[in-house]
Amino acid sequence: MTVGATYRIAHISDPHLTTLRGIRAGELCNKRILGYLSWLLRRRREHRREVLAALLKDLHGRRPDHVVITGDLTHVGTPRECDEAAQWLREVSAGLPLTLIPGNHDCYTTAPWAETLGKWTEHMAGDENPSAAQGHASFPTLRRRGPVAIIGLSSAVPSPPFFATGTLGTAQLQELERLLGTTGRAGLFRLVLVHHPPLPARLDRRRALTDAAGLQQVLKRAGAELVLHGHCHCWLHTVVPGPVEDIPALGTPSASANVTRSGRRAGYSVLAITTTTSGWDVEVTPFELAADAGGFHQRTSMQWRRARS
Repeated sequence: MTVGATYRIAHISDPHLTTLRGIRAGELCNKRILGYLSWLLRRRREHRREVLAALLKDLHGRRPDHVVITGDLTHVGTPRECDEAAQWLREVSAGLPLTLIPGNHDCYTTAPWAETLGKWTEHMAGDENPSAAQGHASFPTLRRRGPVAIIGLSSAVPSPPFFATGTLGTAQLQELERLLGTTGRAGLFRLVLVHHPPLPARLDRRRALTDAAGLQQVLKRAGAELVLHGHCHCWLHTVVPGPVEDIPALGTPSASANVTRSGRRAGYSVLAITTTTSGWDVEVTPFELAADAGGFHQRTSMQWRRARS
């Protein structure tokens, strides 16, 4: 790791880029009928592909080294939607390397991995065995990019009707703690990706991470430099207690949201991680869709210094 070198990562989340037009009645089993009605009555107007395209054009102009996506590419996770998202991922990753984790909408109901999320394996699997992603048990994943250890978690599990909860599970939390330990000892900047926020204070129990307390305990013991999440469709900045200092946890709005309310309009962040002799200087710059949808403007940036573990 070269002192003074900067690695730049763009964060987007919840693009909900797919369409449910032409979906067959047989695909709307169980909970999916509720998701379809939500799309028909609201989401198809709120989540716009042209807004997402404008965001990506603006993002490319910032020239990040890597893009991370914290889930919810689809609305109800059908095989057809996963095909559509896979094509979009190929187009995006042709110009920018990316890392992806799934969200609760991508795992709306129980479905065969190979027919749904398995189509995104190349963007989710870890470095050690890039073809091994075979479901929830494949997480956490680890990708080393420059000075950064990108650790991907999956909180995407089917939940009951009217619920949008997420769960990590004991095995994933145990492996996360191991990975945080090994990458910390290696002197890497540990960036944790999870769809649901680790501090669900603004969420009721129908939308929260069911084992958020377990995740907080792991981070308290093992530490991390930064947590990125989605799910809330708004800008969020919270902190999780760490072994020495608090760990920032940042959420971003939906990348396709065409809404009027500031703070919930489409947005993304760019992280600039600069290596120092003792750790890293971090600058996070958020960009949000203008009120007239005529481009993206910069919001107030955040800066802090992180000591190497």
